[in-house]
Amino acid sequence: MIMANEQGVENKGRKPQQRKVSQGVFLASLVLAIIVSFAAGTRSEEIYQIAAPIFGIKVAKQPLDTEVMKEAYRQLAANYDGDLDANKLSDGAARGMVKAVGDDYTTFLDKEEAAEFNKSLNGEVSGIGAEIGVRNLQPTVLRVLDDSPAKKAGLKTGDIFVAVNGTSVAGETASGVADKVTGEAGTTVKLTMRRGSESLNFSITRAQISDPSVRWSVSDDIGILTISRFDDNTGSLARKAAKEFIDKGVKSVIVDLRNNGGGYLTAAQEVASLWLDNGKTVVTEKSRGQVTETVKASGNPTLKGKKSIVLVNGSSASASEIVAGALKDYQAATLVGEKTFGKGTVQKVINLSDDRILKVTVARWYTPQDRNITKEGIQPNQTVKMSQDDNNAGRDPQMVRAKELAS
Repeated sequence: MIMANEQGVENKGRKPQQRKVSQGVFLASLVLAIIVSFAAGTRSEEIYQIAAPIFGIKVAKQPLDTEVMKEAYRQLAANYDGDLDANKLSDGAARGMVKAVGDDYTTFLDKEEAAEFNKSLNGEVSGIGAEIGVRNLQPTVLRVLDDSPAKKAGLKTGDIFVAVNGTSVAGETASGVADKVTGEAGTTVKLTMRRGSESLNFSITRAQISDPSVRWSVSDDIGILTISRFDDNTGSLARKAAKEFIDKGVKSVIVDLRNNGGGYLTAAQEVASLWLDNGKTVVTEKSRGQVTETVKASGNPTLKGKKSIVLVNGSSASASEIVAGALKDYQAATLVGEKTFGKGTVQKVINLSDDRILKVTVARWYTPQDRNITKEGIQPNQTVKMSQDDNNAGRDPQMVRAKELAS
């Protein structure tokens, strides 16, 4: 597995098919009824434009001119010297339209990309066992999984991708590099990496890798909870870890959210609820300056009152920032590390026809003290830098400081 971490591309605000999607389905049914009963001869798009605002659903100010796309397709079919794949052309048209919105986090996924997206959320992908993101405009290794092919080959956090199978990846997005590195288990990928001033070559055999989103351990009366992403299982696993911490009598807890690019809002809510009283605000959603939703803590705050330290860095984003921001605002934990990424936009994941997916930015997140996560990120209480030299030498000054505070 190599997971693309673009602070939004793999960082989902909501689970697929939540309430806003079902409302659209309801409206579509209503529109159909109107068409059948009252509007014979009227185009369905016109009816939709009339009916949608009644139910609070936004519609385009200007209808999409699909004739241009149809004309382009007709001319391609008539003149192109070669075969045309209608599915690829349809996906390309949809991708181009979504890209024209100009928002990096509003994206279209074709059938294959959607399948990989769903697998990656559950940690079930074939690859080398690394997570990448873009740092300083360069595709970089953010995390190497234990016992993975990448770990065994010697890949390290902070290594920069130069080429994959001999092809330069300079300027590529994280997902673009991930697409090139990911492949069938048992196949080999050749990587050229840069580590400091050194150029390194790796030949890594891909494998089927399962990567649980939560890992935990207890040492010297300190519970260490590492969350790599927020998926369907994160809340239940974190609660299981918290129970074990209490049963073993830990005096303090360290939560490691470094390089966690986010995930589901509900998972972040469940994790924050381990510290916050029922009904406390975890995060507020705003769209066009208006509050659209207030997400509150629920359940038993198992870890409330425990001395807690949260580790964050520049690749902690989205749902990670929700948890870190809430715990900081309520002084439930001390944040250590570096300023977070600042990705506080909400993506709605919409399942399209034929297994395609559309991710759309619908709102922005604010901490309980009304801090705009997108503009400000989350500042740690104590800034502790971690250099590439630290990574290369296996040093972790941020964890060292967290353990000092936890003792």
